[in-house]
Amino acid sequence: MRLDRVSFARRLEGYSDAISLPSQPILEGRLLRMVGLTLEAEGLRAAIGSRCLVINEDSYHPVQVEAEVMGFSAGKIYLMPVGSLAGIAPGARVVPLPDAGRLPMGMSMLGRVLDGAGRALDGKGGMKAEDWVPMDGPSINPLKRDPISQPLDVGIRSINGLLTVGRGQRLGLFAGTGVGKSVLLGMMTRFTEAEIIVVGLIGERGREVKEFIDEILGEEGIKRSVVVASPADDAPLMRLRAAQYCTRIAEYFRDKGKNVLLLMDSLTRYAQAQREIALAIGEPPATKGYPPSVFAKLPKLVERAGNAEAGGGSITAFYTVLSEGDDQQDPIADAARGVLDGHFVLARRLAEEGHYPAIDIEASISRVMPQVVPPEQLKQAQRFKQLWSRYQQSRDLISVGAYVPGGDADTDLAIARQPLMAQYLRQGLDDSVGMQQSREQLATVLGQ
Repeated sequence: MRLDRVSFARRLEGYSDAISLPSQPILEGRLLRMVGLTLEAEGLRAAIGSRCLVINEDSYHPVQVEAEVMGFSAGKIYLMPVGSLAGIAPGARVVPLPDAGRLPMGMSMLGRVLDGAGRALDGKGGMKAEDWVPMDGPSINPLKRDPISQPLDVGIRSINGLLTVGRGQRLGLFAGTGVGKSVLLGMMTRFTEAEIIVVGLIGERGREVKEFIDEILGEEGIKRSVVVASPADDAPLMRLRAAQYCTRIAEYFRDKGKNVLLLMDSLTRYAQAQREIALAIGEPPATKGYPPSVFAKLPKLVERAGNAEAGGGSITAFYTVLSEGDDQQDPIADAARGVLDGHFVLARRLAEEGHYPAIDIEASISRVMPQVVPPEQLKQAQRFKQLWSRYQQSRDLISVGAYVPGGDADTDLAIARQPLMAQYLRQGLDDSVGMQQSREQLATVLGQ
């Protein structure tokens, strides 16, 4: 069935400001069936990634649901809905939308909380859109990217001193549940020197969204932040879009010359949303139930962060990665470690001891630190890790009194410096420690 321009406009009345009407008649399809999360339709032609409206006019209350084309086979189109399918019945019309959709952007986004489609969740009304941009940002030639050469002060002493972050770096926070990932992200949000902060809460519990905004982010943090939230009960496609949307917001401000801090909690939920979609359309599972498309999408998302061309802005990104059962060889954790520029491991053992932030210095690394700190600080950081590791190796012997002082000079020094080292690694939730202060205290701990 073909719709003329007027009929199409009537069907889409009030749907979206970002939709432009086509100049040619639209070929309309029909919904055949729903299998799991997937809709099957026939009679229309639509490209992968394009949007469609599923329209059911037979019910008492007309229903319109947006869906995205995920695949096709033997004349059938497979679609994934964005919202609830309540009220949709077999034979519903499937109308392709004329473009891939554009999202609102602008400085008015600061201080706002949005969903994966750019709609306000904070009850403050609509935003004034300065620009409408496509979901996919422009790619940057890797040879034209500005190299990482400047440190970024995140206000966390152990990171500033021992795992220094470079402006434009992409890092992962690896941990199991309940060891302080969200709290650490909130501290960075309040303390960092970045001009714009973009927070993506992907697949988290709905209760935690408000708690993060009110208690962890705080009034000062939200003023220069944009929060994109897609809780766990959202459709997998909405969770996927939310991760892409917050990345697109960071790209938009980077292209304006701003230094952006992107915090995404979590990359694992993004991968799980893609897994749900891939399995629903029939893609075979590979590694521990994750289809190959999951591992193809991770680098595409992560590579969008980083520095712009010389003279432009930057995106410094932190992605939390949930390790199932604290297993650092989880397939998503392993894949993320390979595409990121470093990782911070949060240890449950430290969290249980009341050691916060629970960063395992021995298992963590910042791959760009040698490029952004003076040689003297790099030597001090290496010496600190050597002494901390030596103490941990001898900890059991020391605790039972089996170690005899004088047996090893480094172990003796590690025992003497251990209280100062532990104090250096700990930090209160409201305490901000700058880059210079972190360096000075590091030298003091080592007696230099």
